Amino acid sequence: MMFSKLLFVAGAAGAALVVEMIPKKHTLGADGHGTLQVHPDRAASIAKVNSAETTWRAAPHPRFARQAPGASSHLLGHLGSNKLNVAAAKARGELVDYVPRNPSKDIPDTFDAAENWPNCATLINDIRDQSNCGCCWAFGGAEAASDRMCIATDGDMNLPISAQDVCFNSNINGCGGGQITTPWTFIRSKGAVSGGQYNGTGPFGLGMCSNWGFAHCHHHGPQGSDPYPAEGDPGCPSDRSPSGPTACDDTATGEHTSYDDDKYSFNKMTETASGEENIQQMIMEGGSVETAFTVYTDFEDYDGGIYQCVRRADISPTNRGDAA
Repeated sequence: MMFSKLLFVAGAAGAALVVEMIPKKHTLGADGHGTLQVHPDRAASIAKVNSAETTWRAAPHPRFARQAPGASSHLLGHLGSNKLNVAAAKARGELVDYVPRNPSKDIPDTFDAAENWPNCATLINDIRDQSNCGCCWAFGGAEAASDRMCIATDGDMNLPISAQDVCFNSNINGCGGGQITTPWTFIRSKGAVSGGQYNGTGPFGLGMCSNWGFAHCHHHGPQGSDPYPAEGDPGCPSDRSPSGPTACDDTATGEHTSYDDDKYSFNKMTETASGEENIQQMIMEGGSVETAFTVYTDFEDYDGGIYQCVRRADISPTNRGDAA
């Protein structure tokens, strides 16, 4: 059985912003981005960030440049106010506040879970691809739960929990988004089967019960040598939620062939932590955590540095958040 701990970071919700096409061309030269068509509201936002001389720089990304700020809202998979979601889950008895077991332990400048728990390094370093599906809330939970299960058993249970099972059997919205409380309640109460990446492309290959069902996509930044199509291009359409799995894949082998028997769960309470030191303690005690965060519209123009929202009173949040 796995002793699971979960991190939440509260996020505010805001109104969706209207997406418009650019009515005129905006020329950019000194920032090295050449000439792009940039929506005037976005150009004004970029100028505001860069004039503030903050910890990061802004520049138009080709994916959003022609649209008004807020164009990324449909890509974000966390629904509603995380603060309210966490409060409701605590009221239902699904979460308790985290209390450090060893609060006097020194916190190092750096901490790598894969180095600290080498028996689970392959699992911890396996960053899965959710394709063009708003299942970040499910992927974050499935991956962190997998890591913690491995760590809690000292590597004896070193296998990925299925994001396919969590995304489409714990929440009717599936690709349409969810809350990060949901995966942990589902895994604790129902159990989730094993499952890795699409077509066994991850380090665990084929043989698990229910691997992810959507193809790999290129997500952010320059295409470079990435062989996968960008989100929205042929080969990476906006995914629709299928019915949740009720049987294991044809490629499942050994102990992972029975959906009803290939269940992984835990019997202790899920914990929620906030504050830098508590979060650090939580990670050092038990491994990976899941978090949700508010995505402000100026983040669409992030081009390097350490991000923080600039002039928050003037920058609207999108109507959704993201999870990791």
